Amino acid sequence: MDEYIESFPPDVREILEQVRRTIHAVVPTAGEKISYQIPTITLNDKPLMHFSAWKHHIALYPIPPLDEPLATAVTPYRSGKGTLKFPLKDPIPYDLITRLTQAFVAARG
Repeated sequence: MDEYIESFPPDVREILEQVRRTIHAVVPTAGEKISYQIPTITLNDKPLMHFSAWKHHIALYPIPPLDEPLATAVTPYRSGKGTLKFPLKDPIPYDLITRLTQAFVAARG
């Protein structure tokens, strides 16, 4: 995962590292690997969530089961059926990434 993150310009690298830290703050025991050529966070050796960087956004996938308040909060970031895109030109909503990570963990049971 370090190699993936280091392949980006410094500003994007810092965002990716902060996404990584945000997820690990919720799930300190999470593992990491590259799957589908992107960073994958694992829980009990099974994929929990993926994130990646693109030219104009950071993506998080898939979208976990959402309660109504969280579904409303992610609406501006939805892209397609299972992807959330956070534009690099805007502040990254790390608090929302925290809530999404909690939803992933809750869905896992």
